[in-house]
Amino acid sequence: MKSKVALIRTRPQTVVDDVGRLMNLADVEQSLDRSVTTILKNNLSWHLMFPGANTTPWQLEGTILGLRKAGFDDLVCVENETVVTSASKGEILNKQRPVLERHNIPVRYNFKPADMTWRRYEPKAAMLVLDKIFPKGIYIPDFFHGKNVVHLPTVKCHIYTNMTGAMKNAFGGLLDNKRHYCHSKIHETLVDLLAIQKEIHKGIFVVTDATTAGNGPGPRTMIPVAKSTLLASNDCVAVDAVAAKIMGFDPMDHLFIRAAHERGLGTGRIEEIEIVGDVDVEKENWAFHTGNNAASRVGNVFWFGPLKWLQKLMFHTPIVYAFIFGSAIYHDKIWYPTTGKKIVDRFMKTEWGRLFEKY
Repeated sequence: MKSKVALIRTRPQTVVDDVGRLMNLADVEQSLDRSVTTILKNNLSWHLMFPGANTTPWQLEGTILGLRKAGFDDLVCVENETVVTSASKGEILNKQRPVLERHNIPVRYNFKPADMTWRRYEPKAAMLVLDKIFPKGIYIPDFFHGKNVVHLPTVKCHIYTNMTGAMKNAFGGLLDNKRHYCHSKIHETLVDLLAIQKEIHKGIFVVTDATTAGNGPGPRTMIPVAKSTLLASNDCVAVDAVAAKIMGFDPMDHLFIRAAHERGLGTGRIEEIEIVGDVDVEKENWAFHTGNNAASRVGNVFWFGPLKWLQKLMFHTPIVYAFIFGSAIYHDKIWYPTTGKKIVDRFMKTEWGRLFEKY
């Protein structure tokens, strides 16, 4: 059976209902197990509000309502932090928390011992890199075992993977704050994480928001582009492949998509994917281009460039805090006030910005 990706156009006035329609087109009822808890895995690429970077409130609300209408009542949201992103700030500034409270969805944090415990996991699938990156054992949160997961990514470029979506969304949830060890092998890491997800979850589903997509050096310093598009699938590889295609990229040029396809973890070839809904959207070419920013130029030298032999010294020792501090200063204190805030102000005057304001 072909992997199916639902792809539809939407507008601010109907987007919440459209998410539910999208989910039905993508067979959400057949993709998940009603007898277990369903995790809503938000995406927070930046705690600051920036269009295209994070799960939108309407994406989250539409998914909650769509799941409940389909009979999935046991819902919980799981948040994670990174060394440069605060979940407590992000869920408020991006208006995710008010949506969760309105619909009585509990929140658990994978970095809080009271909410979940990190336990060693022995994958059944052969790992490409995770067992080598973490030779003392792969640890994942015990809370994820035996549950459904619904990923809520956005369509955006990424300085290390070129584009990011459903497969990358597991990076924060399943790996702890040492996940930056994986950057030099990020593509292979995402393939390993998908293999693990298929072992531990009862069902996997994705609702991807491209109402405002991110062009340029993401996942933060981007140019937001209103595209009024939504995607959904139970195949993380296929939904990322379709997103890559409409962004203007060849999906199989992305190692994480190609390797996942070759290992049978999903479908990466567009011609092998059944697209339903507004099928003409798949023919679009948004001509996105990732490029670089100050952070990626530094990172590329150590992760992929001539100084990659210094990775362990730079990123596995306290020296890493210099990079964390530098990233926080660059993104939050320099780029956002001088450039990002002007972009946000323009966005707030658009239809999608006005909808965000209402939340």
